[in-house]
Amino acid sequence: MILETYAQNALLCNVSVNGETSSSGLYAFRGDMVVEEGEIADAQGRRHPPKSVVKQAVVLCNAEKITAIAGAVDDLGYLPGFIAKYNADFADGIIMLFYVANVNRPMMVAIEGYQAVVIPHDDGAVWTMLMDDLRMEKSDFKGQSAEDKVITIVDALKEFNPKYEEKSFNDALSFTVEVKKEARGPV
Repeated sequence: MILETYAQNALLCNVSVNGETSSSGLYAFRGDMVVEEGEIADAQGRRHPPKSVVKQAVVLCNAEKITAIAGAVDDLGYLPGFIAKYNADFADGIIMLFYVANVNRPMMVAIEGYQAVVIPHDDGAVWTMLMDDLRMEKSDFKGQSAEDKVITIVDALKEFNPKYEEKSFNDALSFTVEVKKEARGPV
């Protein structure tokens, strides 16, 4: 199974859901997906934390192909790396939605032959933002397992048809902004 391969290759981290749904042959994942791995830290091959990830990814796949993914990235520039790393495992017609910290407008972005919905965000939980954007309520998930909730949100994502401007990746880069992070912690 594709998610097991990713786990064995240390491409999944902060996992909250990773298992088979009640629909035979469908698997759900929620957690972070590594885009750019950290440097090798020691002689045993252990790595430093990843340099970039798709945070809080919501993924639905069958045993061989990813059919849908939503998640958050800090920089629009991470998306080509994500696609390069995982596109061999993309199903035809894959659904992709990314909340991107450094863009100033929502848009449909063509990246390496794939279409992705890109929406600006500023540190919200991906699941909550998806529910808001897809106009879903907690009652839509009542009685479902964590894995089956991913199916429900992906089904709503299939119906999501925003009227955002279509941009090439290079054009989309002109709508990036500098992100200023607030310092947090004890004073």
